[in-house]
Amino acid sequence: MAAQTNGHVENTIIIGSGPAGWTAGLYTARGNLNPLLITGNDYGGQVSVTYEVENYPGFPEGLSGPELVDRMKIQAEKFGLRVEYDHVSEIVVDQHPFEVRTVNGKSYFAKSLILCTGASPRYLGVPGEKELTGKGVSYCATCDGFFFRGKDVLVVGGGDSALEEGLFLTKFASRVRIVHRRDELRASKILQQRARDNEKIEFVWNSVITEIHGGEDGKVNRVSTQDTVTEAAGELQTDGVFVFIGHVPNNSLYGGKLDLDEDGHLIVDSRTRTNIPGIFAAGEIMDKVFKQVATSVGQGTAAAIQAEKWLADYEAEGYEGADHDPREWPARAYNPMPVREPVAA
Repeated sequence: MAAQTNGHVENTIIIGSGPAGWTAGLYTARGNLNPLLITGNDYGGQVSVTYEVENYPGFPEGLSGPELVDRMKIQAEKFGLRVEYDHVSEIVVDQHPFEVRTVNGKSYFAKSLILCTGASPRYLGVPGEKELTGKGVSYCATCDGFFFRGKDVLVVGGGDSALEEGLFLTKFASRVRIVHRRDELRASKILQQRARDNEKIEFVWNSVITEIHGGEDGKVNRVSTQDTVTEAAGELQTDGVFVFIGHVPNNSLYGGKLDLDEDGHLIVDSRTRTNIPGIFAAGEIMDKVFKQVATSVGQGTAAAIQAEKWLADYEAEGYEGADHDPREWPARAYNPMPVREPVAA
C-alpha cells in the first residue's frame, strides 16, 4: 500500500555504519542519490574494536579499526552522504515508500533500503573481557593473529570456527591451547584430526574461562578457569584470548518481514537482493562465510550499484500495483531469487 509520507522521501536509506554501510554510502552518494545513513548503536561495526588492521588493501603500514572507519566516513561524506547518529527501532516494509523509525522518535521514508546491520560475536560475558578487547582479547584470528607472533594464546570454543581459527593461529603463535567446556569437540572430524596432528595445538578439556586478567601494560596476561566437572578453580598464563563461540546476526528488525536463513542471516541472491524489491543487504547480516572487511566492502559496493539500478528502473517504468504491499509486487527484472531457503514460519 502507499505510505503516508508527510513530504520528503529519500532515494535510499542505509542502516548500519560498518564497512559495508560506509561503502554503500560512498557509492550511492557518487551515484547522486543523496543517501542517508543511520549509524545504529554499534558505530563502526566489529572492525571498530580491532586493534590494528593490516589485511585491508592499500594500507601496507596498517591502521587501527577506528581509524579505518573514520576514513571511510570522511570519504563517503565528501561525496554527499548524510549521516544520522541514531538507532533504527523498526522498519515498515508492507508499504511503499518504506518507513524507517528510530529510537529518537524520528520517522523516515525511502524508496529503497540497504541493510548493513552486521553481526555481533557471542561474548563470554566474564569480567575483563570487555576491558581487554583489542588488548589481547580478539574475535578474529585473521585480523589479529599476526600480532601474536611467538606468543602463547588461548582459543575458546569447540566448533569448526574455533578449530579453523586455531589452526590459522599456529602460523604465528608458539602455542595454541583450545579451551572447551566439554571433553569432545563439535567440529568436523577432518578439522579435529588436523588440530590433533598439529604439534602447536593443545586441548584444555572440561574448562570455562571465568575471568580475563591484564598486566601492568594493560594487556592480557592470564585467565581464571573453572573445571566443568569438578568445579575446581584454575589459572592459565597466556598472551591472548581468541573467542570463537559463534556470531549472532543483528536481525531484530527483520523477523517476520524479510526472509532469514536457519542461522538468522538475511537471504539474498548473488546481487545482494532480498525477497522484497527495493531492499538490499550487505556485510555480515547476509555473509555467513567470509566475514572480512574487504568482503563487506565489496558487498556494500554491489548493494549500492543494485539499488541505483533498481531505482532507475522504478523511476522509468514504475511497478504495476505499486500502491500495494511491495511483497506482492509482480516479479520483474530486478526482483530477487533467493539462493537459500527461508526458515519455515
